This record gives sequence, structure tokens and C-alpha cells, in this order.
Amino acid sequence: MGEPARKTDRRYTYRDYRSWPDDERWELIDGVAWNMSPAPVRRHQGILTEILTQLLPYLKGKPCKAYAAPFDVLLPERPDQAEDEVSTVVQPDISVVCDLSRLTDRGCTGAPDLVVEILSPHTARKDMEVKRALYERHGVHEYWIVDPGNRFVQAYVLREDGHYPEEPTLYLADADLPSVVLADFTLQLPLIFRE
Repeated sequence: MGEPARKTDRRYTYRDYRSWPDDERWELIDGVAWNMSPAPVRRHQGILTEILTQLLPYLKGKPCKAYAAPFDVLLPERPDQAEDEVSTVVQPDISVVCDLSRLTDRGCTGAPDLVVEILSPHTARKDMEVKRALYERHGVHEYWIVDPGNRFVQAYVLREDGHYPEEPTLYLADADLPSVVLADFTLQLPLIFRE
């Protein structure tokens, strides 16, 4: 598994992040800048599109909204932390936000209710280890990691103690994945992995 380039020379904030060139894509995790991979491959985008195709009709008329990357999700360490001082800004492939007070003109401040990351060789390790710990710490209720190469989804659901289970629930390509956060929504994985 590859790992994206990082800037570790100092602690970066959202103020720094907003000053970087528009043609560069970065995420900040605890003040470390992670270079995002080049434009995702066609298969990645096909999976993302299919997930949104299933999600959007379900969300119509409901209080939750879904957003695809690039979409800034700021994860402050404290509720009163100034936006410019936030040191964690990520761009999940898909963010579903049900507390609409968290939405701003720039994106979302605070944990989305559901996050979906689609693995690529360049970001797999970060998504499975670094972001898993980050999303757990910030209270993302449900986290799906889609593995296109192995054709399965790892699903983490936050327990009452505020932690994800050690082992995710694994859904293979021929299964349906019921959401815990989105009542009565089931992601049909055969459609996700049909290519």
C-alpha cells in the first residue's frame, strides 16, 4: 500500500490550508498535511456515483444531506475553537450530515453522521488506519470503507462507549449493507461492484 506525501515540518491549520493553491488537494489531520492522490480512477468514481445514486432518492425530503468530495469537513478539537485554528480538515469521498446546523458555506464543521471512503492504492492505509481512528475520536457514527479491489465494504458503527469495534462488519459484493444511522436505508452492494 502506498502512502500520500505529507508535510510534517510544522503544525498546519485551516488558515494555512485555505492559502494553498487551488490545483493542489490536501487534507489536514492533527496539523499534518497529507497530499491527496491524483484524480481518482474511473472505477472509484463509478462506485462513488452508484452510492450517491442509491442515497439521494432515500434522502429526498429527509433532514440529512449527502456531499461528495471535494467537500471540507472541519473537525475541531473543542466546540469553541476558531475556524482558522482547526488543525483537522478532511475530504471524505461521501459525507452524510443530519445535523444541518453543522453545515457552513465552506463545508461542514463537526462530525458527519456517516462517512464513506473508497480505497485507492495511494490512500488505503490512511483511510483504514489514520482516518478510522480520527472518525472514531470525533464521533462519526457510521464509517464505511469500500474496497474496490477486493469487492467488499468494512462497516464500523460507533458503540455506546464512543468507540468502533476492533473488527468491522464485513459485507461482500453480493450482500446488502443496512445503515444504522439512516433508518430503513440499505446499500445494494451488487450494484456498487457490478463493473
